[in-house]
Amino acid sequence: MERPALARLPVATACAALAIVLAATSWAYGYHRDELYFRMLPLAWSYVDQPPLVPALVHLTRLLGDEVWILRVPAVLLAVGSVPIVALIARETGGGRGAQALAAWGYAFGAFTLTGGHTLLTASVDLVVWPAIVLCALRALGRDPRWWLAVGLIAGASTWNKLLVAMLLVALAIGLATCGPWRAFRTPWLYAGVALLAVLAAPQLVYQAQHGWPQLAVGAGLAASNAADVRVTMWPFLLILIGPTLVPVWVAGLVRAARDPRLRFIAVAFAVVLIEVCAAGSQFYYDYGIVVAVFAIGCAPAARWAASRARRGWLRAAVVANILVTPFLTLPLLPASVSPAPLINQAIADQVGWPHLAAQVAGVVPAGTPVVAANYGEAGALDRFEPGLEVYSAHNALYDLGRPADRTDRVVTVGLRDPGRWFASCSMLARLDNGLGVDNEEQGAPVQLCSAPTLPWSALWPRLRHLD
Repeated sequence: MERPALARLPVATACAALAIVLAATSWAYGYHRDELYFRMLPLAWSYVDQPPLVPALVHLTRLLGDEVWILRVPAVLLAVGSVPIVALIARETGGGRGAQALAAWGYAFGAFTLTGGHTLLTASVDLVVWPAIVLCALRALGRDPRWWLAVGLIAGASTWNKLLVAMLLVALAIGLATCGPWRAFRTPWLYAGVALLAVLAAPQLVYQAQHGWPQLAVGAGLAASNAADVRVTMWPFLLILIGPTLVPVWVAGLVRAARDPRLRFIAVAFAVVLIEVCAAGSQFYYDYGIVVAVFAIGCAPAARWAASRARRGWLRAAVVANILVTPFLTLPLLPASVSPAPLINQAIADQVGWPHLAAQVAGVVPAGTPVVAANYGEAGALDRFEPGLEVYSAHNALYDLGRPADRTDRVVTVGLRDPGRWFASCSMLARLDNGLGVDNEEQGAPVQLCSAPTLPWSALWPRLRHLD
């Protein structure tokens, strides 16, 4: 498959536009709950719920200042850096200047690209990782099998972010095994890449094995609360992840991949990833990376379709509509009280009200009384905005950071829905209210003063633990 010239200018301008939009909105609303959690975690080799990369990035940003916009600089860089990779997939599959421009501008303002670039999440790293693995696999199959080393290097390094990259690797392996090109299995470079992956992933796999594979428990916990919704909503969300107006482009990519023997493994991998996401039931956006790949593959046929002036106009209108609409649904462009984003995008709702929550709790906590928060967002907010409080949580890795001493006779609980089963008495101090009418997980949650635990804290703490 001939590789056209690189469309430097349209790709560079798409990168610049995305960087400007993300930088301009990086300070708005506030921290995401995950960012508060990462900020609270100490540096470690790994954690029960995730590898250490993103918490380490958060600690690195704090050397420059403890502000939300500084913390998000890596997310902006990752999102911007992923744009050329997507354009290169379009180029690798025969896309010329127009196809590469479509890939860059369409993807840059994709709904989940903006979400992952606005907040520093483990998914922000995946914006680069999944398309890069697909690009390197295409080059290994079509140009030089030594690119399998790059696949192993990227995938192995990605295990220090999260182990979810295994979903993509399994899907690609199934695609190659079922429909080829089978020559991939005859080159030693593929196995060298697998060996490199194994070496890089070993520390994280050893940690998980030593701790009883807690990430499986985290996945089960997420599925227990999310699976029913994820298995339904993931299908309509396929129409939203990049943007509704660009769905025909990635559908064209899927059709093209299914028809082209050189790309058919991508079509199979797409189906396998959807099955994996549905079966896991953890998060609906886990398939974004493979959707992006088929979108990039679809840019060449879309550009050919738009040969006439009228069709070019329709295609440009679709891209412009995506650029104009998706930021209002995924970024904090309007005040939270009137913005549609918190209603549609949970990642935006999870950025609202944390300073107010911390002030509410601090205003009712009796002096010297420890606080036990139900989840890491609440604990992280109290740690960030009310550092004078003694804060604990049994959620995920915070469980291992400590608990109230056994002699502790009373605590203030935040967000625990039924603490009365663990204490002789509990009285309501307040109900959390972000003051903006945003219906997130904390809105209306109880703040209670609970006394006389029915078990010593050493025995009670494991019962409060939850991994999700």
